[in-house]
Amino acid sequence: MTRQQRADYVARNLAKLYPATPIPLDHTDAFTLLVAVVLSAQCTDKKVNEVTPKLFARYPSAAAYASADRGEMEELIRPTGFYRNKTDSLLKLGQALLDRYDGQVPGRLVDLVTLPGIGRKTANVVLNVAFGEPTMAVDTHIFRVSNRTGLAPGKNPLAVELQLMKKPKTFLQN
Repeated sequence: MTRQQRADYVARNLAKLYPATPIPLDHTDAFTLLVAVVLSAQCTDKKVNEVTPKLFARYPSAAAYASADRGEMEELIRPTGFYRNKTDSLLKLGQALLDRYDGQVPGRLVDLVTLPGIGRKTANVVLNVAFGEPTMAVDTHIFRVSNRTGLAPGKNPLAVELQLMKKPKTFLQN
């Protein structure tokens, strides 16, 4: 069996065992997902899910983030770590969404990656989960496994993402 055939075999069996794998971050829409993914950097999903109910209740929209009190937000998200940087990103994110997209989360990668605190991985998560786009979010785990197995070798996450997106559709299906 070739490496590609093994990968397809594994992908088919994983799809049978886990036909619907929901994202572990609690969210209600594209905006709350975007905020949760920003908070998940260097933090567990469990901890993010403990913090977000109060955060989402206090700040339900991009406008609320744009006008938020920095100190109050920092205290709410402190348990997620790097809270000063994350607060800065969230305040700027709210303002950028208001200024550029009428407070709505854009559904295109090219637009998402221009937003403060939003990199390609975060953008791909939001596009896949909130907008149903067939994207590949390459984190450190995907990057490492893709290189170690030779499935999608690359010197950086973008190279691995592009390799994985070339794989047969069965490999990318949830």
